[in-house]
Amino acid sequence: MKTLSNLLAGTALAALAIAASDASPMSGNAMRTNSMSMSAMNTNAVRHPAARFEQLPSNAGVLRTRSAYRVAETVRRLKSDIAAKKIMFFDEIDQQRLAASAKIKIGPSVLLIFGNPPLGTQFLEANPYSGLDWPVRMLVTQDKSGQVWIAYTDFTWIAHRHHIISRDPQFAMANMVAQSIASAAAPATN
Repeated sequence: MKTLSNLLAGTALAALAIAASDASPMSGNAMRTNSMSMSAMNTNAVRHPAARFEQLPSNAGVLRTRSAYRVAETVRRLKSDIAAKKIMFFDEIDQQRLAASAKIKIGPSVLLIFGNPPLGTQFLEANPYSGLDWPVRMLVTQDKSGQVWIAYTDFTWIAHRHHIISRDPQFAMANMVAQSIASAAAPATN
């Protein structure tokens, strides 16, 4: 498992590796800074710095961390943190309820969709197909043992998937914000 600091370091190294390996940028536009202020990003920033984020080997690009709470409380905490950061919230989808309406039984699963258009639309500007991965989707799910997980797509993986090398600082910022939001429900550490 990777710690948050290892993940951030890995994200930066992966972004550099992507930039070094791809000599043909999809967009020649100059980089822009994110309009979301650092103070907004730091509002309740990574509450539990030792929260563990892990890359799932069978699910390329998926990061996940344990929640210290049940599904409903995890969702409430994530939505509260999204609102505190003044990030636009688009939707909450109860996938368990949708499955039940199709007479399929699955465990608790809630998908949250949110984003910061001044940041996220820069990915679309660099490559319109990155819209397949934006806005941000964060999944809250419970496994068979009762453990609740928070999962989302690693933005470094998204950059690589869409061959975007002109937005490394923006992808790093998106990763930091997603990790900070997920940490709102991470277990406290001593």
